[in-house]
Amino acid sequence: MYTSFFGLNEKPFSITPDPRYLFMSERHTEGLAHLLYGVNESGGFIQLTGEVGTGKTTLVRSLLQQLPEGADVALILNPQLSRIEFLSAICEELGVPLPAAQDSIKALTNALNAFLLSNHGRGRRTILIVDEAQNLRVDVLEQVRLLTNLETAKQKLLQIILIGQEELRDLLSRNDMRQLAQRITGRYHLEPLTREETTAYIDHRLRVAGAVGEIFGTAAKRELFRLSDGVPRVINVIADRSLLGAFTQESRVVTPTLVRGAADEVYGRRGVRRGRWRRFGLPLAAALVLAAAGAAWLFMPAAKTVDPAPTKASAPPAPPAMPAVPAVETEVMRSEPAPVVELSTDELIDEPLIALGAMLTANAERTSTDRAFDTLFGLWNTDYSKGPQQACKQAEKYQLYCLFQRGSLSQVRSLDRPVILTLRDDSGTQHQVVLSGLGENYAVLTIKDQQFRVAVEELGDYWFGEYLLLWRPQIGVVKSFFPGMRDPDVRWIRKTLGTIQGEPALPVGSDMFDQSLEERVKDYQRERRLTVDGLVGHHTQIVMNTDLGAQDRPRLARVN
Repeated sequence: MYTSFFGLNEKPFSITPDPRYLFMSERHTEGLAHLLYGVNESGGFIQLTGEVGTGKTTLVRSLLQQLPEGADVALILNPQLSRIEFLSAICEELGVPLPAAQDSIKALTNALNAFLLSNHGRGRRTILIVDEAQNLRVDVLEQVRLLTNLETAKQKLLQIILIGQEELRDLLSRNDMRQLAQRITGRYHLEPLTREETTAYIDHRLRVAGAVGEIFGTAAKRELFRLSDGVPRVINVIADRSLLGAFTQESRVVTPTLVRGAADEVYGRRGVRRGRWRRFGLPLAAALVLAAAGAAWLFMPAAKTVDPAPTKASAPPAPPAMPAVPAVETEVMRSEPAPVVELSTDELIDEPLIALGAMLTANAERTSTDRAFDTLFGLWNTDYSKGPQQACKQAEKYQLYCLFQRGSLSQVRSLDRPVILTLRDDSGTQHQVVLSGLGENYAVLTIKDQQFRVAVEELGDYWFGEYLLLWRPQIGVVKSFFPGMRDPDVRWIRKTLGTIQGEPALPVGSDMFDQSLEERVKDYQRERRLTVDGLVGHHTQIVMNTDLGAQDRPRLARVN
Protein backbone atom coordinates (compact mmCIF):
# COMPACT_ATOMS: atom_id res chain seq x y z
CA MET A 1 0.00 0.00 0.00
CA TYR A 2 2.67 2.50 1.02
CA THR A 3 5.66 1.21 -0.95
CA SER A 4 5.29 3.48 -3.99
CA PHE A 5 4.70 6.52 -1.76
CA PHE A 6 8.12 6.04 -0.11
CA GLY A 7 9.82 4.90 -3.32
CA LEU A 8 10.31 1.33 -2.06
CA ASN A 9 10.42 -1.82 -4.15
CA GLU A 10 8.71 -3.91 -1.48
CA LYS A 11 7.64 -3.81 2.15
CA PRO A 12 10.86 -3.53 4.18
CA PHE A 13 9.54 -4.83 7.49
CA SER A 14 7.79 -8.07 6.62
CA ILE A 15 8.05 -10.63 9.42
CA THR A 16 8.54 -13.47 6.95
CA PRO A 17 12.10 -14.83 7.35
CA ASP A 18 14.01 -13.60 4.31
CA PRO A 19 17.81 -14.08 4.23
CA ARG A 20 18.14 -10.99 2.00
CA TYR A 21 17.12 -8.89 4.98
CA LEU A 22 19.35 -10.65 7.49
CA PHE A 23 21.05 -7.98 9.55
CA MET A 24 24.32 -9.31 10.87
CA SER A 25 24.69 -7.70 14.25
CA GLU A 26 27.67 -8.78 16.32
CA ARG A 27 25.55 -11.39 18.07
CA HIS A 28 24.02 -12.68 14.83
CA THR A 29 27.47 -12.94 13.24
CA GLU A 30 28.68 -15.02 16.16
CA GLY A 31 25.55 -17.15 16.09
CA LEU A 32 25.89 -17.91 12.39
CA ALA A 33 29.56 -18.73 12.90
CA HIS A 34 28.60 -21.27 15.59
CA LEU A 35 26.07 -22.88 13.24
CA LEU A 36 28.51 -23.06 10.34
CA TYR A 37 31.17 -24.54 12.62
CA GLY A 38 28.73 -27.17 13.78
CA VAL A 39 27.78 -28.05 10.21
CA ASN A 40 31.39 -28.40 9.10
CA GLU A 41 32.53 -30.32 12.18
CA SER A 42 30.58 -33.55 12.33
CA GLY A 43 29.16 -34.91 15.54
CA GLY A 44 27.13 -33.92 18.57
CA PHE A 45 24.66 -31.12 19.04
CA ILE A 46 24.65 -27.39 18.41
CA GLN A 47 22.19 -25.38 20.50
CA LEU A 48 20.98 -21.93 19.44
CA THR A 49 18.50 -20.13 21.69
CA GLY A 50 17.00 -16.67 21.82
CA GLU A 51 13.95 -14.71 22.86
CA VAL A 52 10.88 -14.77 20.61
CA GLY A 53 11.48 -12.66 17.52
CA THR A 54 15.25 -12.21 17.85
CA GLY A 55 15.95 -13.70 14.41
CA LYS A 56 16.64 -17.38 15.03
CA THR A 57 14.60 -18.67 12.10
CA THR A 58 16.04 -16.03 9.77
CA LEU A 59 19.52 -17.14 10.87
CA VAL A 60 18.64 -20.73 10.01
CA ARG A 61 17.45 -19.63 6.55
CA SER A 62 20.78 -17.91 6.04
CA LEU A 63 22.60 -21.05 7.18
CA LEU A 64 20.73 -23.12 4.61
CA GLN A 65 22.03 -20.83 1.86
CA GLN A 66 25.62 -21.34 3.01
CA LEU A 67 25.67 -25.11 3.44
CA PRO A 68 28.70 -26.85 1.97
CA GLU A 69 28.31 -29.04 -1.06
CA GLY A 70 27.50 -32.63 -0.25
CA ALA A 71 25.19 -31.84 2.68
CA ASP A 72 21.69 -33.26 3.08
CA VAL A 73 19.42 -31.45 5.53
CA ALA A 74 16.28 -32.48 7.36
CA LEU A 75 14.47 -29.38 8.65
CA ILE A 76 11.76 -29.98 11.26
CA LEU A 77 9.67 -26.84 11.78
CA ASN A 78 6.91 -28.31 13.90
CA PRO A 79 8.45 -30.58 16.55
CA GLN A 80 5.22 -31.23 18.48
CA LEU A 81 5.33 -34.85 17.39
CA SER A 82 5.44 -38.30 18.89
CA ARG A 83 8.64 -40.38 18.62
CA ILE A 84 7.31 -42.30 15.62
CA GLU A 85 6.07 -39.13 13.92
CA PHE A 86 9.40 -37.45 14.57
CA LEU A 87 11.43 -40.28 13.03
CA SER A 88 9.01 -40.48 10.09
CA ALA A 89 9.35 -36.74 9.50
CA ILE A 90 13.16 -37.03 9.41
CA CYS A 91 12.96 -39.88 6.92
CA GLU A 92 10.54 -37.94 4.71
CA GLU A 93 12.76 -34.84 4.79
CA LEU A 94 15.81 -36.89 3.74
CA GLY A 95 13.94 -38.93 1.16
CA VAL A 96 14.44 -42.19 3.07
CA PRO A 97 11.88 -44.83 2.01
CA LEU A 98 9.70 -45.68 4.99
CA PRO A 99 9.85 -49.29 6.14
CA ALA A 100 6.87 -51.61 5.93
CA ALA A 101 6.46 -51.39 9.72
CA GLN A 102 5.96 -47.62 9.79
CA ASP A 103 4.75 -47.67 13.39
CA SER A 104 7.93 -49.33 14.64
CA ILE A 105 10.64 -47.15 16.18
CA LYS A 106 13.19 -49.90 15.59
CA ALA A 107 12.30 -50.23 11.89
CA LEU A 108 12.40 -46.45 11.36
CA THR A 109 15.75 -46.16 13.17
CA ASN A 110 17.24 -48.99 11.11
CA ALA A 111 16.07 -47.36 7.87
CA LEU A 112 17.56 -44.04 8.93
CA ASN A 113 20.82 -45.68 10.01
CA ALA A 114 21.16 -47.44 6.64
CA PHE A 115 20.69 -44.11 4.86
CA LEU A 116 23.26 -42.38 7.08
CA LEU A 117 25.85 -45.10 6.44
CA SER A 118 25.20 -44.89 2.70
CA ASN A 119 25.50 -41.11 2.77
CA HIS A 120 28.74 -41.31 4.73
CA GLY A 121 30.14 -43.84 2.29
CA ARG A 122 29.44 -41.40 -0.56
CA GLY A 123 31.23 -38.61 1.30
CA ARG A 124 28.05 -36.71 2.10
CA ARG A 125 27.11 -35.09 5.40
CA THR A 126 23.66 -35.34 7.01
CA ILE A 127 22.28 -32.55 9.17
CA LEU A 128 19.11 -32.43 11.27
CA ILE A 129 17.80 -28.95 12.19
CA VAL A 130 14.93 -28.75 14.68
CA ASP A 131 13.27 -25.35 14.99
CA GLU A 132 11.11 -24.44 18.00
CA ALA A 133 12.92 -27.25 19.83
CA GLN A 134 11.60 -26.06 23.20
CA ASN A 135 8.35 -27.79 22.19
CA LEU A 136 9.96 -31.22 21.93
CA ARG A 137 8.54 -33.78 24.30
CA VAL A 138 10.94 -35.38 26.77
CA ASP A 139 10.65 -38.81 25.17
CA VAL A 140 11.32 -37.28 21.74
CA LEU A 141 14.38 -35.49 23.12
CA GLU A 142 15.61 -38.85 24.35
CA GLN A 143 15.07 -40.21 20.85
CA VAL A 144 17.09 -37.28 19.49
CA ARG A 145 19.91 -38.23 21.84
CA LEU A 146 19.79 -41.82 20.68
CA LEU A 147 20.19 -40.68 17.08
CA THR A 148 23.67 -39.44 17.95
CA ASN A 149 24.59 -43.06 18.70
CA LEU A 150 24.47 -43.66 14.96
CA GLU A 151 28.17 -43.48 14.22
CA THR A 152 31.20 -45.11 12.68
CA ALA A 153 34.39 -45.90 14.54
CA LYS A 154 35.65 -42.37 13.87
CA GLN A 155 32.73 -39.96 13.70
CA LYS A 156 29.04 -39.33 14.21
CA LEU A 157 26.81 -39.85 11.20
CA LEU A 158 24.29 -37.15 12.06
CA GLN A 159 24.84 -33.51 13.03
CA ILE A 160 21.94 -32.11 15.05
CA ILE A 161 21.14 -28.41 15.52
CA LEU A 162 18.49 -27.46 18.06
CA ILE A 163 16.92 -24.01 17.66
CA GLY A 164 14.61 -22.76 20.38
CA GLN A 165 13.49 -20.15 22.85
CA GLU A 166 14.98 -19.66 26.30
CA GLU A 167 12.80 -22.47 27.63
CA LEU A 168 15.04 -24.88 25.70
CA ARG A 169 17.97 -23.96 27.95
CA ASP A 170 15.84 -24.61 31.01
CA LEU A 171 14.68 -27.92 29.60
CA LEU A 172 18.18 -29.16 28.82
CA SER A 173 19.46 -28.08 32.24
CA ARG A 174 17.19 -30.60 33.95
CA ASN A 175 18.91 -33.48 35.68
CA ASP A 176 17.13 -36.11 33.57
CA MET A 177 18.41 -34.35 30.43
CA ARG A 178 22.07 -34.40 31.46
CA GLN A 179 23.00 -37.21 29.04
CA LEU A 180 21.81 -35.11 26.12
CA ALA A 181 23.25 -31.84 27.54
CA GLN A 182 26.70 -33.44 27.80
CA ARG A 183 26.68 -34.07 24.05
CA ILE A 184 26.11 -30.42 23.15
CA THR A 185 29.37 -29.22 21.65
CA GLY A 186 28.30 -25.63 21.01
CA ARG A 187 25.85 -23.28 22.69
CA TYR A 188 24.86 -19.80 21.67
CA HIS A 189 22.15 -17.41 22.85
CA LEU A 190 20.87 -14.57 20.67
CA GLU A 191 20.29 -11.31 22.53
CA PRO A 192 18.03 -8.46 21.32
CA LEU A 193 19.65 -5.61 19.39
CA THR A 194 21.26 -2.68 21.14
CA ARG A 195 20.03 0.85 20.43
CA GLU A 196 22.85 1.44 17.93
CA GLU A 197 22.16 -1.91 16.27
CA THR A 198 18.46 -1.11 16.09
CA THR A 199 19.23 2.09 14.19
CA ALA A 200 21.50 0.20 11.80
CA TYR A 201 18.91 -2.59 11.46
CA ILE A 202 16.18 -0.15 10.40
CA ASP A 203 18.46 1.54 7.87
CA HIS A 204 19.61 -1.85 6.53
CA ARG A 205 16.09 -3.13 5.84
CA LEU A 206 15.06 0.13 4.20
CA ARG A 207 18.10 0.04 1.92
CA VAL A 208 17.39 -3.57 0.89
CA ALA A 209 13.80 -2.51 0.05
CA GLY A 210 15.11 0.29 -2.17
CA ALA A 211 14.95 3.39 0.04
CA VAL A 212 17.18 6.23 -1.12
CA GLY A 213 16.52 8.80 1.60
CA GLU A 214 15.89 8.86 5.33
CA ILE A 215 12.37 7.74 6.23
CA PHE A 216 12.69 7.19 9.98
CA GLY A 217 14.03 10.20 11.84
CA THR A 218 16.67 9.78 14.54
CA ALA A 219 14.16 10.35 17.32
CA ALA A 220 11.74 7.87 15.74
CA LYS A 221 14.44 5.18 15.69
CA ARG A 222 15.19 5.78 19.37
CA GLU A 223 11.48 5.49 20.16
CA LEU A 224 11.23 2.33 18.11
CA PHE A 225 14.07 0.79 20.10
CA ARG A 226 12.45 1.80 23.40
CA LEU A 227 9.08 0.32 22.48
CA SER A 228 10.45 -2.90 20.96
CA ASP A 229 13.29 -3.61 23.42
CA GLY A 230 15.44 -4.30 20.38
CA VAL A 231 13.52 -7.46 19.36
CA PRO A 232 13.70 -7.58 15.53
CA ARG A 233 10.24 -9.06 14.97
CA VAL A 234 8.59 -6.44 17.16
CA ILE A 235 10.64 -3.74 15.41
CA ASN A 236 9.30 -5.02 12.09
CA VAL A 237 5.66 -5.00 13.18
CA ILE A 238 5.79 -1.53 14.74
CA ALA A 239 7.85 -0.08 11.88
CA ASP A 240 5.44 -1.48 9.29
CA ARG A 241 2.47 0.13 11.08
CA SER A 242 4.45 3.36 11.43
CA LEU A 243 5.02 3.52 7.68
CA LEU A 244 1.31 2.97 7.10
CA GLY A 245 0.51 5.79 9.50
CA ALA A 246 2.96 8.16 7.80
CA PHE A 247 1.52 7.20 4.42
CA THR A 248 -2.05 8.01 5.45
CA GLN A 249 -0.86 11.44 6.60
CA GLU A 250 1.32 11.96 3.52
CA SER A 251 4.30 12.46 5.78
CA ARG A 252 7.58 11.53 4.11
CA VAL A 253 9.30 11.06 7.49
CA VAL A 254 8.16 8.80 10.35
CA THR A 255 7.99 10.72 13.62
CA PRO A 256 8.14 9.45 17.23
CA THR A 257 4.42 10.21 17.55
CA LEU A 258 3.65 7.88 14.67
CA VAL A 259 5.85 5.18 16.20
CA ARG A 260 4.03 5.44 19.53
CA GLY A 261 0.68 5.23 17.77
CA ALA A 262 1.80 2.16 15.87
CA ALA A 263 3.06 0.50 19.07
CA ASP A 264 -0.27 1.14 20.80
CA GLU A 265 -2.02 -0.53 17.89
CA VAL A 266 0.32 -3.53 17.98
CA TYR A 267 0.17 -4.01 21.74
CA GLY A 268 -3.56 -3.25 21.93
CA ARG A 269 -3.12 -0.54 24.53
CA ARG A 270 -5.91 1.96 25.00
CA GLY A 271 -3.70 4.72 26.31
CA VAL A 272 -3.20 8.25 25.10
CA ARG A 273 -0.60 7.29 22.49
CA ARG A 274 -2.96 5.43 20.22
CA GLY A 275 -2.30 6.04 16.53
CA ARG A 276 -4.54 8.66 15.00
CA TRP A 277 -4.97 6.86 11.70
CA ARG A 278 -6.77 4.09 13.57
CA ARG A 279 -8.73 5.83 16.29
CA PHE A 280 -9.48 8.95 14.30
CA GLY A 281 -9.19 11.05 17.42
CA LEU A 282 -7.72 13.93 15.40
CA PRO A 283 -8.78 15.76 12.25
CA LEU A 284 -8.14 13.42 9.34
CA ALA A 285 -7.43 15.83 6.53
CA ALA A 286 -4.31 13.91 5.68
CA ALA A 287 -5.48 10.44 6.68
CA LEU A 288 -7.87 10.15 3.78
CA VAL A 289 -5.72 11.50 0.96
CA LEU A 290 -4.47 8.13 -0.14
CA ALA A 291 -5.28 8.69 -3.79
CA ALA A 292 -4.38 12.40 -3.86
CA ALA A 293 -3.75 15.20 -1.42
CA GLY A 294 -7.06 16.85 -0.63
CA ALA A 295 -8.86 18.91 1.95
CA ALA A 296 -10.55 17.76 5.14
CA TRP A 297 -12.59 14.55 5.11
CA LEU A 298 -13.59 13.08 8.44
CA PHE A 299 -14.41 14.96 11.63
CA MET A 300 -13.78 18.35 10.09
CA PRO A 301 -16.62 20.90 10.09
CA ALA A 302 -19.16 19.94 7.45
CA ALA A 303 -18.68 21.72 4.12
CA LYS A 304 -20.48 21.58 0.83
CA THR A 305 -17.40 21.59 -1.37
CA VAL A 306 -13.69 21.06 -1.13
CA ASP A 307 -10.81 22.04 -3.33
CA PRO A 308 -9.87 19.68 -6.15
CA ALA A 309 -6.94 17.37 -5.50
CA PRO A 310 -3.59 19.00 -6.38
CA THR A 311 -1.49 17.79 -9.25
CA LYS A 312 1.70 15.81 -8.68
CA ALA A 313 3.67 19.00 -8.99
CA SER A 314 1.85 20.50 -6.04
CA ALA A 315 3.37 20.19 -2.60
CA PRO A 316 1.23 18.03 -0.29
CA PRO A 317 -0.45 19.85 2.58
CA ALA A 318 1.27 19.69 5.93
CA PRO A 319 -0.21 17.17 8.36
CA PRO A 320 -2.54 18.69 10.96
CA ALA A 321 -0.85 19.77 14.16
CA MET A 322 -0.99 17.35 17.04
CA PRO A 323 -3.19 18.80 19.75
CA ALA A 324 -2.32 18.48 23.38
CA VAL A 325 -3.28 15.10 24.77
CA PRO A 326 -4.16 14.58 28.40
CA ALA A 327 -1.89 12.35 30.43
CA VAL A 328 -4.70 9.95 31.27
CA GLU A 329 -7.57 8.96 29.06
CA THR A 330 -10.89 9.26 30.84
CA GLU A 331 -12.99 6.17 31.05
CA VAL A 332 -15.83 6.10 28.56
CA MET A 333 -19.20 5.02 29.91
CA ARG A 334 -20.27 1.84 28.15
CA SER A 335 -23.86 1.33 27.21
CA GLU A 336 -25.37 -1.93 26.05
CA PRO A 337 -25.31 -2.34 22.27
CA ALA A 338 -28.71 -1.79 20.71
CA PRO A 339 -30.16 -4.15 18.10
CA VAL A 340 -29.00 -3.25 14.63
CA VAL A 341 -31.26 -2.11 11.84
CA GLU A 342 -32.19 -4.80 9.33
CA LEU A 343 -32.03 -3.50 5.76
CA SER A 344 -34.91 -4.48 3.53
CA THR A 345 -33.51 -6.16 0.44
CA ASP A 346 -36.87 -6.11 -1.37
CA GLU A 347 -37.24 -2.37 -0.99
CA LEU A 348 -33.72 -1.76 -2.23
CA ILE A 349 -34.22 -3.91 -5.31
CA ASP A 350 -37.26 -1.80 -6.24
CA GLU A 351 -35.26 1.44 -6.25
CA PRO A 352 -34.84 2.84 -9.80
CA LEU A 353 -31.38 2.93 -11.33
CA ILE A 354 -30.02 6.50 -11.30
CA ALA A 355 -27.03 8.34 -12.77
CA LEU A 356 -24.48 8.72 -9.98
CA GLY A 357 -22.96 12.02 -11.11
CA ALA A 358 -26.31 13.76 -11.36
CA MET A 359 -27.38 12.33 -7.98
CA LEU A 360 -24.27 13.68 -6.24
CA THR A 361 -24.77 17.11 -7.73
CA ALA A 362 -28.43 17.19 -6.71
CA ASN A 363 -27.62 16.04 -3.14
CA ALA A 364 -24.43 18.03 -2.55
CA GLU A 365 -25.99 19.65 0.53
CA ARG A 366 -26.55 16.21 2.08
CA THR A 367 -23.20 14.49 1.40
CA SER A 368 -21.14 16.01 4.20
CA THR A 369 -19.12 13.94 6.67
CA ASP A 370 -21.51 14.62 9.54
CA ARG A 371 -24.52 13.48 7.53
CA ALA A 372 -22.70 10.31 6.45
CA PHE A 373 -21.88 9.45 10.06
CA ASP A 374 -25.44 10.21 11.11
CA THR A 375 -26.61 7.67 8.52
CA LEU A 376 -24.00 5.04 9.48
CA PHE A 377 -24.70 5.40 13.20
CA GLY A 378 -28.40 5.01 12.45
CA LEU A 379 -27.78 1.66 10.75
CA TRP A 380 -26.16 0.54 14.01
CA ASN A 381 -29.23 1.88 15.86
CA THR A 382 -27.12 4.45 17.70
CA ASP A 383 -27.23 8.23 17.86
CA TYR A 384 -24.72 10.60 16.32
CA SER A 385 -24.36 14.19 17.53
CA LYS A 386 -22.59 16.85 15.52
CA GLY A 387 -20.24 18.68 17.84
CA PRO A 388 -16.68 18.92 19.18
CA GLN A 389 -16.42 15.21 20.03
CA GLN A 390 -15.13 13.22 17.07
CA ALA A 391 -17.41 10.62 15.53
CA CYS A 392 -15.24 7.63 16.35
CA LYS A 393 -14.91 8.75 19.95
CA GLN A 394 -18.69 8.82 20.13
CA ALA A 395 -18.81 5.33 18.64
CA GLU A 396 -16.76 3.93 21.53
CA LYS A 397 -19.70 4.60 23.85
CA TYR A 398 -21.42 1.75 22.02
CA GLN A 399 -18.32 -0.50 21.94
CA LEU A 400 -17.89 0.38 18.27
CA TYR A 401 -14.61 1.33 16.61
CA CYS A 402 -13.71 2.94 13.32
CA LEU A 403 -11.58 1.29 10.70
CA PHE A 404 -10.36 3.27 7.71
CA GLN A 405 -9.12 1.31 4.72
CA ARG A 406 -8.31 1.70 1.07
CA GLY A 407 -9.31 -1.26 -1.02
CA SER A 408 -11.79 -2.68 -3.49
CA LEU A 409 -15.50 -3.46 -3.60
CA SER A 410 -14.61 -7.14 -3.31
CA GLN A 411 -12.91 -6.33 -0.02
CA VAL A 412 -15.94 -4.38 1.18
CA ARG A 413 -18.16 -7.28 0.18
CA SER A 414 -16.08 -9.69 2.29
CA LEU A 415 -16.43 -7.39 5.33
CA ASP A 416 -20.22 -7.39 4.84
CA ARG A 417 -20.87 -4.13 6.69
CA PRO A 418 -22.19 -0.76 5.51
CA VAL A 419 -19.34 1.66 4.93
CA ILE A 420 -18.83 5.36 4.28
CA LEU A 421 -17.41 5.89 0.80
CA THR A 422 -15.55 8.99 -0.34
CA LEU A 423 -16.72 9.85 -3.83
CA ARG A 424 -15.26 12.57 -6.06
CA ASP A 425 -17.38 14.13 -8.76
CA ASP A 426 -16.16 15.53 -12.06
CA SER A 427 -15.18 18.85 -10.45
CA GLY A 428 -13.09 17.16 -7.75
CA THR A 429 -15.63 17.82 -5.00
CA GLN A 430 -15.73 15.14 -2.31
CA HIS A 431 -18.96 13.51 -1.16
CA GLN A 432 -19.42 11.14 1.75
CA VAL A 433 -22.20 8.61 1.31
CA VAL A 434 -23.04 5.29 2.93
CA LEU A 435 -22.86 2.10 0.88
CA SER A 436 -25.68 0.00 2.36
CA GLY A 437 -26.25 -2.60 -0.33
CA LEU A 438 -24.01 -4.37 -2.83
CA GLY A 439 -24.47 -6.93 -5.56
CA GLU A 440 -22.53 -8.02 -8.59
CA ASN A 441 -23.96 -5.34 -10.86
CA TYR A 442 -25.64 -2.79 -8.61
CA ALA A 443 -24.96 -0.96 -5.37
CA VAL A 444 -27.23 0.99 -3.04
CA LEU A 445 -26.11 4.31 -1.58
CA THR A 446 -27.97 5.69 1.42
CA ILE A 447 -28.18 9.40 2.14
CA LYS A 448 -30.09 9.87 5.39
CA ASP A 449 -33.38 7.99 4.80
CA GLN A 450 -33.19 7.82 1.03
CA GLN A 451 -31.68 5.00 -1.04
CA PHE A 452 -30.21 5.32 -4.52
CA ARG A 453 -29.47 2.29 -6.69
CA VAL A 454 -26.44 2.79 -8.95
CA ALA A 455 -24.43 0.63 -11.32
CA VAL A 456 -21.27 -0.84 -9.79
CA GLU A 457 -19.40 -0.03 -12.99
CA GLU A 458 -20.35 3.65 -12.69
CA LEU A 459 -19.46 3.70 -9.00
CA GLY A 460 -15.89 2.87 -9.97
CA ASP A 461 -15.66 6.17 -11.88
CA TYR A 462 -16.28 8.21 -8.71
CA TRP A 463 -14.74 6.05 -5.97
CA PHE A 464 -10.99 5.61 -5.58
CA GLY A 465 -10.91 3.05 -2.79
CA GLU A 466 -11.31 4.98 0.50
CA TYR A 467 -13.88 3.68 2.92
CA LEU A 468 -14.60 3.70 6.63
CA LEU A 469 -16.65 1.26 8.66
CA LEU A 470 -17.70 0.64 12.23
CA TRP A 471 -17.04 -2.70 13.87
CA ARG A 472 -17.40 -4.33 17.26
CA PRO A 473 -14.48 -6.61 18.33
CA GLN A 474 -15.60 -9.92 19.78
CA ILE A 475 -12.83 -9.80 22.40
CA GLY A 476 -14.18 -6.51 23.78
CA VAL A 477 -11.07 -4.42 23.08
CA VAL A 478 -9.21 -3.28 19.98
CA LYS A 479 -5.85 -4.99 19.61
CA SER A 480 -3.73 -6.73 17.00
CA PHE A 481 -2.03 -10.10 17.33
CA PHE A 482 1.30 -11.14 15.88
CA PRO A 483 3.34 -14.37 15.92
CA GLY A 484 5.38 -14.86 19.05
CA MET A 485 3.11 -12.89 21.37
CA ARG A 486 1.46 -14.39 24.42
CA ASP A 487 -1.99 -13.06 25.27
CA PRO A 488 -5.13 -14.64 26.79
CA ASP A 489 -7.16 -13.45 23.80
CA VAL A 490 -5.08 -15.67 21.49
CA ARG A 491 -7.47 -18.40 22.65
CA TRP A 492 -10.26 -16.52 20.85
CA ILE A 493 -8.28 -16.76 17.60
CA ARG A 494 -7.82 -20.50 18.08
CA LYS A 495 -11.50 -21.06 18.91
CA THR A 496 -12.72 -18.90 16.03
CA LEU A 497 -10.48 -20.52 13.43
CA GLY A 498 -11.51 -23.93 14.72
CA THR A 499 -15.18 -23.01 14.27
CA ILE A 500 -14.75 -21.48 10.83
CA GLN A 501 -12.36 -24.06 9.40
CA GLY A 502 -13.98 -27.06 11.08
CA GLU A 503 -10.73 -28.25 12.66
CA PRO A 504 -9.42 -27.33 16.14
CA ALA A 505 -6.40 -25.03 16.25
CA LEU A 506 -4.33 -27.07 18.67
CA PRO A 507 -3.53 -26.64 21.46
CA VAL A 508 -6.96 -25.02 21.90
CA GLY A 509 -6.28 -23.64 25.38
CA SER A 510 -2.88 -22.13 24.58
CA ASP A 511 -2.45 -18.36 24.82
CA MET A 512 0.74 -18.48 22.70
CA PHE A 513 0.68 -17.28 19.09
CA ASP A 514 3.00 -20.03 17.92
CA GLN A 515 4.14 -21.04 14.46
CA SER A 516 1.36 -23.57 13.90
CA LEU A 517 -1.25 -20.91 14.66
CA GLU A 518 0.53 -18.52 12.30
CA GLU A 519 0.22 -21.08 9.52
CA ARG A 520 -3.50 -21.52 10.29
CA VAL A 521 -3.97 -17.76 10.10
CA LYS A 522 -2.14 -17.59 6.77
CA ASP A 523 -4.27 -20.42 5.37
CA TYR A 524 -7.38 -18.52 6.42
CA GLN A 525 -6.11 -15.28 4.89
CA ARG A 526 -5.43 -17.07 1.60
CA GLU A 527 -8.92 -18.54 1.59
CA ARG A 528 -10.51 -15.13 2.20
CA ARG A 529 -8.12 -13.27 -0.15
CA LEU A 530 -6.72 -11.11 2.61
CA THR A 531 -3.14 -9.93 2.93
CA VAL A 532 -1.23 -13.09 3.84
CA ASP A 533 1.03 -11.83 6.62
CA GLY A 534 0.12 -14.15 9.51
CA LEU A 535 -0.99 -11.17 11.60
CA VAL A 536 -4.47 -11.00 13.07
CA GLY A 537 -5.08 -7.30 12.66
CA HIS A 538 -8.36 -5.47 12.63
CA HIS A 539 -9.21 -6.33 9.04
CA THR A 540 -8.68 -10.05 9.59
CA GLN A 541 -10.68 -9.93 12.84
CA ILE A 542 -13.60 -8.25 11.10
CA VAL A 543 -13.70 -10.93 8.40
CA MET A 544 -13.51 -13.61 11.11
CA ASN A 545 -16.45 -11.99 12.90
CA THR A 546 -18.34 -11.98 9.61
CA ASP A 547 -17.65 -15.67 9.02
CA LEU A 548 -18.78 -16.43 12.57
CA GLY A 549 -22.15 -14.94 11.63
CA ALA A 550 -22.10 -12.31 14.38
CA GLN A 551 -25.61 -10.88 14.62
CA ASP A 552 -24.73 -7.65 16.45
CA ARG A 553 -24.09 -5.73 13.23
CA PRO A 554 -25.92 -4.40 10.19
CA ARG A 555 -25.13 -6.29 7.01
CA LEU A 556 -24.83 -5.12 3.44
CA ALA A 557 -28.12 -5.75 1.68
CA ARG A 558 -27.77 -8.04 -1.33
CA VAL A 559 -29.00 -6.43 -4.54
CA ASN A 560 -28.97 -7.56 -8.17
